[in-house]
Amino acid sequence: MVLPRRFARRFRSARTWILFGILAPVGMLVVSALMLLDLRKDAWDKAEQTSQNLLQIIERDIARNIEIIDLSLQGVTENLKLPALADLSPELRQLILFDRAISAQDMGVILVLDERGDSILDGHAIPARHTNNVDRDYFKAHKAQSGGGLLISQPLMSRLTGARVMVLSRRVDKPDGSFGGVVLGTLKLSYFTRLFDRLGLGRDGAINLYLHDGTRVMRYPNRDSDFGTSLAGTANFERFVREGSGSFVGTSSLDGVDRHYAFTQVGTLPLILNVALAVNEIEAEWRAKAIVITAIVVALCGLTVCLSLLFGRELERRGAMQVELARQSLTDALTGLPNRRRFEEALTALRGDAGHAARPFALLVIDADHFKRFNDRHGHAVGDEVLRGLARCLLESIHRPVDLVCRVGGEEFAILLQDGDEDEALRIAERVHARVALLAVEAAGIEPGSVTVSIGVATMGAPGADLLTPSDLFSLADAALYEAKANGRNQTRFVERRRGVVDRRQASFRLAGA
Repeated sequence: MVLPRRFARRFRSARTWILFGILAPVGMLVVSALMLLDLRKDAWDKAEQTSQNLLQIIERDIARNIEIIDLSLQGVTENLKLPALADLSPELRQLILFDRAISAQDMGVILVLDERGDSILDGHAIPARHTNNVDRDYFKAHKAQSGGGLLISQPLMSRLTGARVMVLSRRVDKPDGSFGGVVLGTLKLSYFTRLFDRLGLGRDGAINLYLHDGTRVMRYPNRDSDFGTSLAGTANFERFVREGSGSFVGTSSLDGVDRHYAFTQVGTLPLILNVALAVNEIEAEWRAKAIVITAIVVALCGLTVCLSLLFGRELERRGAMQVELARQSLTDALTGLPNRRRFEEALTALRGDAGHAARPFALLVIDADHFKRFNDRHGHAVGDEVLRGLARCLLESIHRPVDLVCRVGGEEFAILLQDGDEDEALRIAERVHARVALLAVEAAGIEPGSVTVSIGVATMGAPGADLLTPSDLFSLADAALYEAKANGRNQTRFVERRRGVVDRRQASFRLAGA
């Protein structure tokens, strides 16, 4: 039977709406699923970035402390070779050998043992406190082999202090090259606890430090049962050793918890560090968002699918446009740095923080010296390349994500250091000068050292100092900059900190390093 054309059209229209009513919710659910997957990826990206940042900070701190202690041990080893050392008084001999060593942070004891393992010199006592370490593995290793360099022991209990320590040791040779003993320094394991205590890793998160043989030096959170245990042969540790650095998701052989492991070797030392975040905790926030989002999407699908879809697309388009416009309004097109508007917003915000929480911050104003010459001699394209190179140098000079590098106009840049005092600002200024000295534009024949900058520094928020307006602070830093230019360029000048100074005409300046 053939339906009349009018009914056929109505039938097709109804069928279209029914089909749309089926497909629209499916489409919404697919979109929602993709969005949830993207959110999950963001959660993992955030966890990865957090782990890598923590890993880098901890690794540098540990390597630096061990290096300080090792330099102290090397100093003792070298000083033991002094011919007149034995003729000195015990007090003077101790001062020569251990003066620098005993001030090292987190060092427990520092001793010199003779070839029989008896303590003969003590950085903390005259005469040396008696102990014999001939049975220690590090003593046996030094005795068996010369020229072994620094040895790091397994974690053990100090016989002198009773504290848990890690022993760093070096061999002492007699004049004829035979074994003469060992110089050792202990690093308290409480150092690692204090270092890790500042980090929030969640209930099942952990930080581990291992020797290359699999012995666990330290675990955070600390458990007595973990002291000196070995993970040699476990799948996770074998991967640490095999790959050296990286990240992966694995299951702990001790408690069965799935974790994201980020790991690296500590400098050139036989130590492996890892930061482990529990998978459940990484995804906990995402799961909560997923439940809420899924409930909302299902509700919207049950109501007005068509209007919801159209509204969502329009909202997404407008949101993306606003984000892009906002980004462009705060970014310098040439260098990609935040522009003057973003700089002024950040400066005002930091000034507010300094007023409410007494948090200091520093402002560096940087200007390229004789920049007009580059434009006049090589053209604006080369001048633009120089500006982009300066931007890279400034970004390489800071290491904290809270610090901000901006281009405030022409060849003038600014750096805002949150929680930065005068000393920190001058260290950053030194880095800037050092990196700019390496800047070159080979295509234009601009060699390293051709580009220099002058820097003006001002600080605010220090205890007892007056609070300035953002414009006053910038004016003082700018005055310091012009003082640097007026006195020969390629230097840093900073404002002497005095109460009541808000006008650049009242300020006094000092050359960095003077």
